[in-house]
Amino acid sequence: MKSPEEKQILLIGEILYATAAWRSLSALGRLRQLNEGNRAKFLADCRSGIYDGVNAIARTFDSVELTGRFDPELIEALPKSLRYISHNGAGYDQIDVDACTVKGISVSNTPGAVDASTANTALYLLLGALRRIHVPSTALRAGQWRGAMGLGHDPEGKTLGILGMGGIGGALARRAAPFDMKIQYHNRRPVAPEQNPTKADFVSLEKLLRTSDVISIHLPLSDRTRQFIGRKEINMMKDGVVIINTARGPIIDEQALVEALESGKVFGAGLDVFEKEPEIHQGLIKNKNTVLLPHTGTATYETMSSKNATGFDDGGRIELAESEGLHFDSILPLT
Repeated sequence: MKSPEEKQILLIGEILYATAAWRSLSALGRLRQLNEGNRAKFLADCRSGIYDGVNAIARTFDSVELTGRFDPELIEALPKSLRYISHNGAGYDQIDVDACTVKGISVSNTPGAVDASTANTALYLLLGALRRIHVPSTALRAGQWRGAMGLGHDPEGKTLGILGMGGIGGALARRAAPFDMKIQYHNRRPVAPEQNPTKADFVSLEKLLRTSDVISIHLPLSDRTRQFIGRKEINMMKDGVVIINTARGPIIDEQALVEALESGKVFGAGLDVFEKEPEIHQGLIKNKNTVLLPHTGTATYETMSSKNATGFDDGGRIELAESEGLHFDSILPLT
C-alpha cells in the first residue's frame, strides 16, 4: 500500500458539521482545502500545476461559487493525477459526468443522505400550497388577522403524482400515505416492490399529468429533463392542480407556471428551487398561491452532518480502493 504522504485529497468549499469525518481522511492522504477564490483563479491554479498530485476532490454544493460548474473546460484543466470526485449532494448537475468519464475520473454523490429532509420539505410545501398557507401567514405578520385567505384543500382523497420514484420520491410517498392520498408515480421503469412499500401505481407520464391533483417533481436535471414541465404539460394537467418542486428549478418553465397560476389552471405551487436561482421570477413572488423557500430543503443539522460524512466516506472508500487495488464503480449513471 502506498504511504498516505503520496496521496492528496482536496476539499473545495467549507465543511461546518462533519469536521471529524474530514480530518479522519488524513489517514489516507495529505488534506488540502480551497475555500476562497473564483473560477478564473481555480482554472489558472490547475493549469499552473498547483494541484498536481491531488488524487481525490471532495466538493460541497456551494463550492460552485468558487470554481463554477465542473464543465469540460474545467475538467480538462484538472490534474492528471485526479481519479475521483466526491460530490456532497444528491443532484450532480454541477458536474459533467460524461467529461469526467472520458478523462477516467469516477464521480460519487450522496443521494440517501438527503432523502428524509427533502421529502419533509416537499410534504411541507404540498400541505402549504393546498391550504394557501402563505396568505394568512403573511397577513398575520402584517398586523392583520387572517387576510383574504379563501379556502384551501385537504390532502385526504387527493391523487399525488410523483415524478421520479427514487429515494426522495419514495420517501415522500411514505409520508403522504398516512394522509390517505392515492399515490401514483412515473419513472423510466417500475421500482422494485421493496422500494414501493406504499404500493403506489406505476403510470405513464400522460396519465400522471392528466389525473393527479398534486404533482411533486423529483427528477435529476439533465438535457432531457430541462423544462420537462412546460405549457404543453401544464395544459394536460387537471384544472386546479398543485405543483411541488424540490428537485431543480430549470425542470419547470417558470413563465409557463406563472401564467398558469394567474389563470387559475394551477391552484398553487410549492417551490424550493428556481429556474435562475438566486433570481426569482417576480410572478412567483407576487402570486399569493405560492409557497416559496430559497433552496433550503436539506438545511438541517442532521442532514448536513450526514451528507458531509457520507461524502467523506465516499472519498475514503475511493482512496482505499485505489491504494488496495480494489475495483470501484461510480454510483452515477455514465451514459
